[in-house]
Amino acid sequence: MTELLAPAGNMEALKAAISNGCDAVYLGMQKFGARAYSSNFDVESLQEAVTYAHLRDVKIYVTMNTIVFENEVEEMKQQIRELNEIGVDGIIVQDLTAFDYIVNNFLDMEAHCSTQMGIDDVDGTLLFKELGAKRVVLSREVEIEKVKEIKKIADIPLEIFVHGALCVSYSGNCLMSGLTGFRCANRGRCVGSCRKEYELIDKTTGTSLGKSYILSTKDLNTIDYTHDLQEIDSLKIEGRMKVPTYVANVVSKYRMALDHKITAEDKENLKKTFNRTFTKGYLFHEDRRNITNISRPNNFGYPIGTISKIEKDRYEITLTRPINQNDTIRISHENEDVNLTVAKLYNKDGDLINTADDVCYIKIKEKMFMGDVVYKTKDYFYHKELEASLEKEFKRFNLDIRVYARPDSKLVIDAEGLGFNYSYESEEMLGEAINNPTTKDQVIKQLSRLNDTIFELHQVDYEECNAFIPAKLLNAARRDIVLGLYDLKLNSQQKRTKTVSAKEKISFAPVTPYLTASVTNKEQYDACVSCGIKEIYFDNVVRRNQNDYKEKEGQLLIGGYGGIYHYRDTNPFVTDYSLNVINATSCYELYRLGAKRVTLSYELNKSQIEDLMIAYYKENDGYPALEMIVYGKTPLMFTKYCPMRKMNQCRVCKTKSYELKDEHGTFPILSHEDCTTTLLNGKTLNLLDELPNIEGIEALRLNFTVESTEQVVNVIHMAAGKLNGSMNHAVFNQETDTRGHFNKEIV
Repeated sequence: MTELLAPAGNMEALKAAISNGCDAVYLGMQKFGARAYSSNFDVESLQEAVTYAHLRDVKIYVTMNTIVFENEVEEMKQQIRELNEIGVDGIIVQDLTAFDYIVNNFLDMEAHCSTQMGIDDVDGTLLFKELGAKRVVLSREVEIEKVKEIKKIADIPLEIFVHGALCVSYSGNCLMSGLTGFRCANRGRCVGSCRKEYELIDKTTGTSLGKSYILSTKDLNTIDYTHDLQEIDSLKIEGRMKVPTYVANVVSKYRMALDHKITAEDKENLKKTFNRTFTKGYLFHEDRRNITNISRPNNFGYPIGTISKIEKDRYEITLTRPINQNDTIRISHENEDVNLTVAKLYNKDGDLINTADDVCYIKIKEKMFMGDVVYKTKDYFYHKELEASLEKEFKRFNLDIRVYARPDSKLVIDAEGLGFNYSYESEEMLGEAINNPTTKDQVIKQLSRLNDTIFELHQVDYEECNAFIPAKLLNAARRDIVLGLYDLKLNSQQKRTKTVSAKEKISFAPVTPYLTASVTNKEQYDACVSCGIKEIYFDNVVRRNQNDYKEKEGQLLIGGYGGIYHYRDTNPFVTDYSLNVINATSCYELYRLGAKRVTLSYELNKSQIEDLMIAYYKENDGYPALEMIVYGKTPLMFTKYCPMRKMNQCRVCKTKSYELKDEHGTFPILSHEDCTTTLLNGKTLNLLDELPNIEGIEALRLNFTVESTEQVVNVIHMAAGKLNGSMNHAVFNQETDTRGHFNKEIV
């Protein structure tokens, strides 16, 4: 059966999800989960959540899908041990250190690969199946045919997102929040840079193509395609930051769809809770230009009418859908919104009314125009319905009873429920009935009082033997049986640990630091060759996503796990920054997979780099082989979406250059041959002045993107001079350059 997986940011949302028919819930703790600004769970509330869910045959998966700094590793391991003791079913992870710890230490708690890992192909899936993953959460960009192909070939449970907010960048491959706001998306603190307004600038002509929310994606909605999704193992609803009524609404609709009970009206009701308008997503081949809603980044609602007349202090609205008193609406007026709750609703005679279907009148202080569109963002009565569904039993479990009651004997009841058997025996002896022996109907009446439990009485066997059973005794027996079956269910889950064997130690001999370079075009490549750079990444780059893995010669720079799996037996390779490596164990695991060198994440500062190297040396009696990017415009996001196409500049990008602009600066756009896009930081990472003081790093990379040949040559000469000590003056420019995170700790 396909699992319906629901989000929960708190206990109320968890109960809403379960009450409306989910099969599993994913949630986060106070640390290490990718939604740091959700309420989340502590140990006590998680224990309550697991108890509540497991009694109802609902699984609990905990998100620990942030990257983990070296000084947090022990705390991370302690939290995983606590989760095993509590009895969670699985942990969703991004960091290789967390993944490695779960797989190597626990038998019953599953490791699930987060979408933050960027797995979007067969190769990456096969790699983690080999390493011990029990489930892979694929990137949202994977199309349904490919999902099915991965499922068929890899033969491992797959999880895909089917509803909710979308990242415009490949998840786990967005550095924009961290580098512009010092709040790291890979650590659950995304500032939502993609939800901001930007101006698109044609740099070739210096003209503006207008301001819009050009990076803000619509919300995913695949409710029309559930028939095509039912062979996928788990269908995931996004929304750990959403309110319980949202969770209830979306979960209930997907439950109906999976059970083939959904109506057109039910589907329309998905618009009645938060949405940014909907897209079927890359999963079902949405046109790339339609993946975003550039007019607004927040709750869109749905249109219900237009302003059709202005009468002094009130406005007439001609309706296409009903409106009720206490509904919340927004009126779109000259690209600005007026939001209000309809406290008073009038008919044409000025009388107060509760509801209207065709026309109504409202009073608004702001000045509106005829033709302004009215949207409903909250349906008062529908939300009341949702609130009523937040805590109910979606299904009850059969309780079968066999009652043995004879005079001068104890009351014995054998019960079966939740797949377990429980036997109750009273302390007191039963008496013989003088006039009215207890009947089967009386037994059923007392034992069926189960409304405060998860059970419903199913079958009762009782042979009347002239015994009298006090109602009080039957009630006590019922309560004891329920608690007994609860305990059997909750204690049935195994929480076994493994005996961990010692690892082979891997270390590398220290070498004199040297320069490497990554380039974007042949002119930059030739410039690097002319300057004596020996290791240049150009045609030998295998990026993290969107790969077809062509045959290549020589050493490769590999940015994704699929590339590692595909090339590890044929090519020596270096891993790229996009694997988000920030701790020693992640380095070790990549060396174990064959990496010659590991490129560190952009999101490390100098003291954290030192922590990593110290930890690695302590664990392996030797040094790691590391690479570090010390110059270049940082790639802030890599996206399948093309903003050029959205703004009707398709193919023009080959002859012009563009950038996005906000109040803080500019962000150059790199358009690739396959119409994917990289958004760059406007400021240039420049750590060249730091090179003489950077210790323990073997390769220091210069990352060239939009630089001219002359700029490439100049930067290489400066870097070489800094490295060999021949250049002493500072080259950092406060206006154009940044040191990134090197001297600052990201949160």
